[in-house]
Amino acid sequence: MKKRNLILKAMLLLIAILLTYGVAPGEDKIIKMATTTSTQASGLLDVLLPEFEKDTGIRVKVFAKGTGAAIRDGIDGNVDVIFVHAKEREEKFVKQGYGTKRYPVMHNDFVILGPSDDPAGVRGGTNAAAALAGIAKVKALFISRGDDSGTHTKEQALWKISGIPLEVRKTGILKKGKKTKISFIFPENSMAWYVSIGQGMGKTIMYADEKHAYTLSDRGTYIKYKYGRKESIDPEIMCEGDSFLNNPYGVIPVNPARHPHVKHELAEKFATWIISPEAQSLIANYRLMGNQLFYPWNF
Repeated sequence: MKKRNLILKAMLLLIAILLTYGVAPGEDKIIKMATTTSTQASGLLDVLLPEFEKDTGIRVKVFAKGTGAAIRDGIDGNVDVIFVHAKEREEKFVKQGYGTKRYPVMHNDFVILGPSDDPAGVRGGTNAAAALAGIAKVKALFISRGDDSGTHTKEQALWKISGIPLEVRKTGILKKGKKTKISFIFPENSMAWYVSIGQGMGKTIMYADEKHAYTLSDRGTYIKYKYGRKESIDPEIMCEGDSFLNNPYGVIPVNPARHPHVKHELAEKFATWIISPEAQSLIANYRLMGNQLFYPWNF
């Protein structure tokens, strides 16, 4: 009986210690990360996260969505860390006190995709805004993610410098399970040829393939869908190489001063691990059918 009481007391003491440091048994080594669909759809996380868990014992629960939604998860304290690609919005997130620090991780680039017969005649271009203007001129079908993601943010910026007339429309997005209105810019009088679908990158590429249309994609997800599937897709790269198409990714731990419940120390471990030589080497060497998808920041 005494031995049993001693064991019980020891267990209660252990639980008290864990609760004192804000850690519940079985939960101390799990963090929640909101990230873009491109890091998941490209297959990169399938390489990185098992190695991170092996090195640190920390498991990462992934919520893949558009960058805008991922950042909102950080603002609301729904996750411990975000891994996204919209640098200006990331820096604003830190400046407003929602994140502690932006860690530059890697980059790839965006490309404009189109059907093989290229009805807009933009193939081979290196000026992305001019390519979009050419698509608008002939009213060729264009599929937009329309989801407030990093890719959608880049597309919006390209339309602004394309020189074509624009208009502002409101569209509905889900936030905390509720539909809310948000404003985006659209090419003027484009209802017949500009389609905003509010979906992730993979679904957008597949829809563009189905509809014989143009779209903007990050290169990594395009390579995954073009070469990494049993059934290939038709869209080809029409425009690439414009410096405006550069696509940097950053990791930001959520600020515990805003949300005391977040697992900041574990999130910091992830952030420092992903910029370590080991992780940067994994990013550099990740290839699909011989194609490099991402370029590490510090390697």
